[in-house]
Amino acid sequence: MFRKYFVYLIVLGFLIPATVGFAKGNFDYITIKGPGITGEINVTNPALTDDFFAFADFTQGEAPAPADPGQGYLVIRVYVKTMGNKPTDQVFDELHYYPYTGYVFYDGIVNGESEYDGKWYAANPAANEPFRAVLAERARLTWIPFAALLVILAGLYIAYRKK
Repeated sequence: MFRKYFVYLIVLGFLIPATVGFAKGNFDYITIKGPGITGEINVTNPALTDDFFAFADFTQGEAPAPADPGQGYLVIRVYVKTMGNKPTDQVFDELHYYPYTGYVFYDGIVNGESEYDGKWYAANPAANEPFRAVLAERARLTWIPFAALLVILAGLYIAYRKK
């Protein structure tokens, strides 16, 4: 009886890592760079990080290259691995997302390759809303310090004029 459970435990021990290895997605965060963004934005929104196919379902086949895809954003998908008790960022892949025209150009896996590399795909419409929400939040956060500075300067000006 004990031997039977021991064999099950060993088999399970081999299957669990294989299952985790085959799981696609579940990135720790993505980095977005592009027009209107100073520097980069790190995003942990599960709608954009939990699924390998969050931006495009590559298995549906490639799309014809658009004549003008419009404004695109570089999306870098990252895992955080612990090496020697120190978290280390490991870039998995890169893609260019064109939310306004509905295209994705998959640059490919960093330090690797796949059959999807260097091709155009139709964007997943479900990614559009969370992606634009990230851009809108970044725009609001960019203007808050500027607005606060204007309020302080206006207060100082009014105080100075009342003297």
